[in-house]
Amino acid sequence: MLKKNYYKLLTLFYKIRFREHLVLMGSNMIQERVTITSFNYNKKGLRIILNEKANIKHDVILQGSGDIVLGKNSFVGSFSVIGSNDLVKIGSDVMIAQSVSIRDTDHQFGKKEVPMNTQGITTAPVIIEDDVWVGYGAVITKGVRIGKGAIIGANAVVTKNVEPYSIMGGVPAKLIRYRT
Repeated sequence: MLKKNYYKLLTLFYKIRFREHLVLMGSNMIQERVTITSFNYNKKGLRIILNEKANIKHDVILQGSGDIVLGKNSFVGSFSVIGSNDLVKIGSDVMIAQSVSIRDTDHQFGKKEVPMNTQGITTAPVIIEDDVWVGYGAVITKGVRIGKGAIIGANAVVTKNVEPYSIMGGVPAKLIRYRT
């Protein structure tokens, strides 16, 4: 009970400290050492929306200048990073394990005579539908849609859309089988 009250107070602290970035819908939980960093890309700031009973575990990094939406009864595991300069939308009842990286942005690198860090970025939304399980250490890249009920295996790198109820694994992620 004491720890639950501690997390309620900590969540209230985050709501006050990051009020310009954080929208809480109902009861949520944000644990210790969560880093929220807003970039000024396209003159827009980071906005994080946590729906009812959405939870962020300890040591998570949320960054960018886009929107991050976490659906009802979903959670982001410890040591994960979500970067959004456009949109990262995570549905309801989604489990994101520890050390997962989800990013809607890539650096441009087409000009050899220009340093990559000055060439700009490209973005495309990442959509994770309801009832998805993303395993430990997985990487989800820009422009990917993960269908309802899918499972992403540990350490998989998802570079293409994932069909509903499929189980994906590997680098790059490939279909292992469908859930039955």
